[in-house]
This record gives sequence, structure tokens and C-alpha cells, in this order.
Amino acid sequence: MKHVFVVNPTAGKKGRDAQKIIPEIHAYCKKNKIDYELYCTKSGGDGLRFVRERAASGEELRFYACGGDGTLFEVVNGAFGAPNVEIAALPLGSGNDFIRLFGTKEQLANVDAQVNGTAIALDLIKCGDKYAINECSMGMDAEVCKKQSDFKKLPLVNGEMAYTVSALWALMKKVENTFTISVDDGPAKTEKVIFCFVGNSRWYGGGYMGGPLAMPNDGLLDIVVVRKEVSRLGLLKLLGAYKRGQHLAWDFTNFIRGKKITVHAKDPAVVNVDGECEVVTDCTMELLPSAIRFVVPANSTFFKDVESGRISADRPIS
Repeated sequence: MKHVFVVNPTAGKKGRDAQKIIPEIHAYCKKNKIDYELYCTKSGGDGLRFVRERAASGEELRFYACGGDGTLFEVVNGAFGAPNVEIAALPLGSGNDFIRLFGTKEQLANVDAQVNGTAIALDLIKCGDKYAINECSMGMDAEVCKKQSDFKKLPLVNGEMAYTVSALWALMKKVENTFTISVDDGPAKTEKVIFCFVGNSRWYGGGYMGGPLAMPNDGLLDIVVVRKEVSRLGLLKLLGAYKRGQHLAWDFTNFIRGKKITVHAKDPAVVNVDGECEVVTDCTMELLPSAIRFVVPANSTFFKDVESGRISADRPIS
């Protein structure tokens, strides 16, 4: 198997994390006689293009997404449909939300642990022509995601802070959407909704636990619909509880597991697919079971935590 490192050269504190990991990758692979390749992306979408072209060769490849959640999105979407490919996430960005289920940033940024990791089958979410490994959403939080990139450009504002500032901005702009929602082709229901979150895994927005019980290999989507039954001030007071994943207990939250959700928006609304945003009126988000092979690094406690029950579809991680 060939190990292909796809590096976002601007990842992590103006590229400093990326520039640090590049010589580490070269030194480790040369010392251990690893068959490898390192590619630095040149612009947005370049990683997707590169991975898709390399995956089409049919060669047994393991792609390492060296960057943040955006880099992982490009690698996943470039690799989808290629049975000869495995994917690993070597986190360098400020968010790194998907990998939180598998360990800390320090654990996953270990080249040796990644090379000696174990690949497991994970689900994906199909939304239009995009594939999410982490989550999709519509409503207020998707508006927040769309605005988050602007706030990240401000000095001293990291991924988590940018999401919080964006959430405060959205509270002043738009907290109500009229969505008609159907799950698994069941009866459609029209409601006034703050947001609709569809989780394959648990965190997004730089540490917000939108899907506190989601598991990316259980063959189900965790669907969370928060109805508009609270004021802006009330919602502001609940922001911390939402971040901690306590919103499933709210009496204006609907939580259901399923394999497909369709949403019709009365007015055009933003849909967020692993941080990639566009405006739509109709949207279908559908589970693709065991659609990709993801590498759990050798130093991760994920397998032990699942066996012990610390990580399960019945309890959040404390």
C-alpha cells in the first residue's frame, strides 16, 4: 500500500502546523522505508481533484488528510466510490471536529500512530452531489457555518470562538425557518424550526456537540430538529447547554434516528455539508452505510472505549 499525504500548507496558525508536519512526514517515511507521496494543495478544491485522480488508478492507497475539517471533506469526496482507498485524518486545523470521537489532536497528529492504524468501515451522508463524513444541517446553525469563515479571518479568533461569534450574529438575524420535514419517506410535517441537524458523528463548529449520541458506523443518522418555541434571549441562554450536547432533553427538540431526511424550505435556506454551504429550497440527506474506510490510529482508545461502553449510541461522552 502507498501512503499519500495530502497537506493543506495553510493549516494551523497561518500554516505553521503544516510546515512543522511536512519534515516529520518525510523523516519518518524515509527512516521506516515507507512507500509514500506528499502533495501540498494549491487552492480550494485542489485536494478533491488530486485524490479523485489518484484513486482512479486502482492502486492500493491510504490518503492522509493533513489539515482541518475542510481538508478531510475534500479527501473524502475525492475518494468516495474507490474500494482501493483508505482515509486517515492527521489534524492540523483549528476545528478538527470529526476526529474528536477517535482521540485528541495530539494523538491523531502522530505520524507513526497513523501509519500503523487500523481501517474500519464508516457511514457517509449523501447530500446533493456532496458527501459528509461528519454532519449536515439546515437553519440557524447552517447560517452560522456560512458566516463562520468570515469571523475566522479576524485576529485571535479560532474555530470555536468564530462559531460562537457567528451564533451571536445569527441570533440577531434569523432564528426561524418554516421547514417541511419527512424522515424515511414517512409523513411530512411543516413546523417553524430554529435548525435541523443531521449527524453521522457528534461535534461540529469547533466543539459544539450537535449529535451527542451519533455513531459513524451504526447505519443510522441522528436527526435533531429544534422547534421555534423559545425567544432569542432564551436561546442565547441555552447556547452553552447546546454546546455540551444537552439539547436532546429540551421539550421543543425532536430527536429521531433514520436513514433519510427530506427538507423543503418555505424560503431559500442554507444547507451545510461538513462546512461547505449553499442555498437551497429542497434538500435530501441520505445515509450511505459502510461507504468509506477510515483509519483509527494505533494510539487511539476508540476500540477500548466502544468495548467498555464509554462510547456508545446510548450515551454522550462526559
